Amino acid sequence: MALRCIVSVLRFGTPRVAPLSTAPVAREQPVAREQSAAGREATSGCRAAEGARPPLPVVDFGNTQEAYRSRRSWELARSLLVLRLCASPALLAHHEQLLHLTRRLLGQSLFDKLMKMTFYGQFVAGEDQESIRPLIQHNRAFGVGSILDYGVEEDLSPQEAEHKEMESCTSAVEREGSGTSKREKQYQAHRAFGDRRDGVISARTYFYANEAKCDSHMETFLRCIEASGRASDDGFSAIKLTALGRPQFLLQFSDVLTKWRRFFHQMAAEQGKAGLAAMDMKLEVAVLQESVAKMGIASRTEIESWFTAETLGVSGTLDLLDWSSLIDSRTELSKHLVVPNMQTGQLEPLLSQFTEEEERQMTRMLQRMDILAKKATEVGVRLMVDAEQTYFQPAISRLTLEMQRKFNIEKPLIFNTYQCYLKDAYDNITLDVELARREGWCFGAKLVRGAYMAQERARAAEIGYEDPINPTYEATHAMYHRCLSYVLEELKHNAKAKVMVASHNEDTVRFTLRSSCSYQGGDVSAEATSATQAEYRLW
Repeated sequence: MALRCIVSVLRFGTPRVAPLSTAPVAREQPVAREQSAAGREATSGCRAAEGARPPLPVVDFGNTQEAYRSRRSWELARSLLVLRLCASPALLAHHEQLLHLTRRLLGQSLFDKLMKMTFYGQFVAGEDQESIRPLIQHNRAFGVGSILDYGVEEDLSPQEAEHKEMESCTSAVEREGSGTSKREKQYQAHRAFGDRRDGVISARTYFYANEAKCDSHMETFLRCIEASGRASDDGFSAIKLTALGRPQFLLQFSDVLTKWRRFFHQMAAEQGKAGLAAMDMKLEVAVLQESVAKMGIASRTEIESWFTAETLGVSGTLDLLDWSSLIDSRTELSKHLVVPNMQTGQLEPLLSQFTEEEERQMTRMLQRMDILAKKATEVGVRLMVDAEQTYFQPAISRLTLEMQRKFNIEKPLIFNTYQCYLKDAYDNITLDVELARREGWCFGAKLVRGAYMAQERARAAEIGYEDPINPTYEATHAMYHRCLSYVLEELKHNAKAKVMVASHNEDTVRFTLRSSCSYQGGDVSAEATSATQAEYRLW
């Protein structure tokens, strides 16, 4: 079945297929993050030991000479000018007309040079591998690393974007009207929100055109990975999964995962465990077996074979991680792929029917992910999988986790992204850290606040589902630091862990330059803060 392919392709490897159509300061090499949005946070932990590095010196961010040591005077002047202009409401309101007028007055050649000296030069590292090399080498001389992030978007009209989204997020059965979608409304395509760029100013957006376009995106990501590998020994590259395949698959798989988790919470409520943190919900297996049998999902013999000491241990209880493991290819439960609708009492399929072509498209998306992860492993580049809208994110996170299981064996190479403006951010990160501990692979994560708040709120209100976003900025701020504190505390108790930390406030994004020392007790938060070097941006 389709869902079995999801994990089997990633876990056991990709089948053989045809080719998819100022003076620098000498110090330890750090890692920085290209930023155009709110603060980014990266952490990684692993049981595998790596050579400990000496702690980096404390840097006073109030000392501007140190904070901007890597920036030349003219670059600082440009930054001040560009950022002041970008903060002008009048300029923003008429920017297209002003750009058009400037192009007419200067001509295309002079216009291009002006843009590269100002706005383009501020926010973009370069157009290709050769043009970005001087900036990467300059920053590297100051101990500043790079994350290569492909930032080109198609120039689509809102109508074109809406059409592409509706076509690519709807199955053939749904388009032909020969079947009713069993997906919840949150995981169905809605025309009013077809243009996913609307209200989003700090994240790239990809729209599915065809498989050849996805191959092209993959090739671009491969070039970014190769360029990062040549530029440094421990570089980063970022990818988006919506660039690699048909988003219909992400919607359907997200619906599966959400229903499966909700079913667990409903069973927890029946056992009086509602309201507990995700890792504290432990269900009595015997009671759960009885409930599942009464629902008619499978025979009692089959149900008992799912809940064994081999799959769940001998505690007699089951938590959300145990429950989630039942839906992958390691158990027979994945054959059933139904959950009861608690309102109607009827069993409902988790996945709608795939056509043969949709099956192939899904498989090719997984293959592209595998190819990118293998290339990153080959050249020693860490791969960050960006977070996206909540109706795609459960699938994105699960697929990233499957890559981590496969490639994060000795050190963290694949990094998941956690959006801390989401109400369930803490549950998500604690579950994944615990899963990595149980299975013995390396945990790697990037913590962000999130880039889609306005769009997410509007969509939830319009379509009629619970707003997934924290109600206030203060709540998001608290969630962000709660998640960070949790990860740092976990690292504190792992003497061979590695941590990379960044800090953020309302005014500026500050990056640590890498800390990779062993933690032997003490205040981890203080250790992490002392690793912070200066404020760096690679645009």
